[in-house]
Formats: sequence, structure tokens, C-alpha cells
Amino acid sequence: MADLNLRPLSLGEILDRTFWLYRSNFVLFAGITAVPQLLILALRLVQTLVLSRPAAPGQLATNVSGSLVALGIIAAIVGVVVYFVAYLFAQGGTVYAVSELYLGRQTSIRASLSRMRGHAGNLFGVTLLNGLAVFAATLLLIIPGIYVACRLITCVPAALLEDLGPGDSLSRSFSLTKGSAGRSFVIYLLYFVLLILFEMLFVFPFTFMAGLSQQDPATARLWLALTQVGTSAAEVVVTPVLTIATAIFYYDLRVRKEAFDLQLMMNPGGVVAAPSSSVPTMFS
Repeated sequence: MADLNLRPLSLGEILDRTFWLYRSNFVLFAGITAVPQLLILALRLVQTLVLSRPAAPGQLATNVSGSLVALGIIAAIVGVVVYFVAYLFAQGGTVYAVSELYLGRQTSIRASLSRMRGHAGNLFGVTLLNGLAVFAATLLLIIPGIYVACRLITCVPAALLEDLGPGDSLSRSFSLTKGSAGRSFVIYLLYFVLLILFEMLFVFPFTFMAGLSQQDPATARLWLALTQVGTSAAEVVVTPVLTIATAIFYYDLRVRKEAFDLQLMMNPGGVVAAPSSSVPTMFS
């Protein structure tokens, strides 16, 4: 990975490096996202094939309705848990893989996901606190919510690569991204545009066919199942783009503000931590 020399990058170079790294290691990054995503896909298929099945003739409407409601609630709870576990492992595994490749080392799908052992709880706290901060800012108006999301974009790499807790990770990201919220916004914008495009490609055709097959429940369920497969495929392909760009952006900010490249040259075999001073808060 000699081409990935650490130096300050423009926004265009960050995006170009993101797609180059993704394209050069597509199987690695898609695999890291796909392995946990299979759990989500399995759950979605069960929900689609079971909950959309018509009631058998002769069953009481009240019993059927009550059973479906209870089953729906249980499926929703299980779905949230499975989604968060898959999301955390995919995001964390991708960050670790980018870090290894970016610093000139090799890695694998298994090695990247294995490094998440013992870190899922902390990353869940980071993700939850990040979501609450963005939600609270969004309540003020939409613009503050977008701004806070842009300032907190590097909280996950900070948490994993510097071993910080939830509060320190958010504060660290808020400090690193000072003056760079615009670049964060473009990274988010690119991700959402790609996600919409791939969902139109992988999801919309199946959803459209399911709508045309309402008179044939069996065929409609088949199209809905294919819709779930398309949704998972779109997420597997697009999600790594945001995480890779975020990790590269994190390193770029450290190079710009902390001379991370020089620190790494002096300590090539070790872990270069954040500056020894106390981690600034987002209110300082």
C-alpha cells in the first residue's frame, strides 16, 4: 500500500482514495459488510414470508389479528437487536480493515471482524450517544442536526483506533472536524446519493412487481422476498463507501492537525495515539 502515503488530502483526493481502496479490496470490504448482513437478510425474509402469509380459512379474525400483532412486536424487537449487532460489526470491521490497509499492512474479513470482540458494547454506546446528539440538535431545527452529524462523523474511528469511550469519542470527533464540517457534509451527501441510486436499481423493480401482483399472494410474497434481497445487496455495496471515507477522513484530519504522518514515521511499528493532553469537549 505504498500509494497510500499519509499527507494532507483535498476533498477530491479523499473521495478518489476511498473508491480506489474500495475497488482494490472489494471482496474484503463487501465481505465484512455481507457476513453480518446475512443475519438481517434472514430475519427480513422470515418476516416477509411469515407475516405476509394470508390467514387460513376458518380462523377467527380476532385470534389471527392478536397473533399477528404479537408476532410483529417480537419480530420488530429481534429485528432491532439483529440490525444493531450486524451494523456494529460491519462498521467496526471496516474501520479496522481500512486502518490496516492504510498503514501498509494486510488483513482479512475474519481478522477484521474478530477485532470487534470486546468492542461492540463500547461502539454501541458511541453510536447511541451520537444518535441522541444528532436527534437533540435536529429538534432545534434541521440545519443544526446536519451540522452536528457532520462534526461527529469521525467518532467511530476515534473510538476504535484510539480506544476511547462514548463521550470522549464524540468530543474527539468534534475537535478533529473543527473547520471541516463542509467536507463531512459532502461525504454524507455522496453516500446518500449512492444509496438512493442502488436502491432504485436493486429494490424498486421488485417492489413495483410486488405491487402488480397483489391479486396473487404467493407471487407477491416472492417479489417482496426479492425486494429484501435487493435491499441487503444495496446496503452491502454502498455502506462500505461511507465507512471507508470516514476512516480516511479521520486520518487526514490527524495528519493536518497532529502531524500524524511524522509521528508514524518515528514509530512505524507502534500505535500512534492522540496527543497526550486531555481530550477536548465539544463545548470547549
